[in-house]
Amino acid sequence: MRDKDRYWDCLDQAMEASHGGRTDEALAWLDEALKAHPDGAEAHNGRGEILWDEGKVEEALAEFELAAKADPKFVAAHLNRAELLVEEFAAYEEAIEHCDRMLAGGSELARLDRGTEAEVYYLKSKALFYQDDLDGALFLLRRALKTSGEQAVYRAFEGQILFEMGRFAEARKHLERAVSLDPEAPHAVYHLGLVLERLGEGEEAERALARANSLDPDHYLLPLAMEDAAFEQAVRESVDNTPLSIREALEHIPLLIEDFPSEELIERDGVSPQTLGVFIGVPRKEALATDQAQELDRVVLFKKNLEKICRDRSELLEQIETTVRHEVGHYLGLDEEALERLGLA
Repeated sequence: MRDKDRYWDCLDQAMEASHGGRTDEALAWLDEALKAHPDGAEAHNGRGEILWDEGKVEEALAEFELAAKADPKFVAAHLNRAELLVEEFAAYEEAIEHCDRMLAGGSELARLDRGTEAEVYYLKSKALFYQDDLDGALFLLRRALKTSGEQAVYRAFEGQILFEMGRFAEARKHLERAVSLDPEAPHAVYHLGLVLERLGEGEEAERALARANSLDPDHYLLPLAMEDAAFEQAVRESVDNTPLSIREALEHIPLLIEDFPSEELIERDGVSPQTLGVFIGVPRKEALATDQAQELDRVVLFKKNLEKICRDRSELLEQIETTVRHEVGHYLGLDEEALERLGLA
């Protein structure tokens, strides 16, 4: 009994230290808690959350797994594990399987309340989203909303999915709702700005993007907004820096600049509205094998998307060069796996 009292006392001290930003002290108290109760799921889970915040994701995952093993009914550890698999490891299939086990339940797992069930739907939706299954992601996200009721983060994600599907007017409605529920959520504000931009609401879009930047400047940069002539010059400079093989390939296909992917590309080919560039046409190897006409082959760079992810002109030059190499790689017949091996994914 004394050990259990000691365990809970240490957890209280750890929580107080963590809330005060004293993470080293919090970890020390959690270590003390585990000395009193080595199989303490709460302590392992607490360690995992702190280690995750510190970027030690491998160690965090191990702690969440220890917590779930110590107490299979401790739901927080299962949720943390699923989210970590999605957000840090891109282990989407594993995360989906884990979510499915939680939803299926069983004697060894806790019965989920409605809020937790909704969170599992949401995490599974995110995994599907990152696998480009937008229809599946939207279905599960709406199930999360139906299960939990109105939640700002779910509504914002619904808007993000609809944006990626090119359903901009619908996306606007849901993102405006999300921002009304939580005006301080940079993710919702930023995606509202993206939607407004695609709907031609330039001034409103600029205000939203600036607001997102003020809320979270590390993740949501202010667009560079270069003049067309300056951007075209940046593209020429970047192409001049590419290897000779890339420049020679560009002699056979035009390199075009557009603001955004067209709605046709988004709907027909599943291109993301935020993609930086695209090769449109028949890869050279296939064209040589089939004698298909190549007059429509082209590489397109999307100016406003490139401007949004770069802090300055130097970064923009580097990103344009990478994007050109990537899309010419597609023209030459390389797939995404090959491009990733070459550092061009």
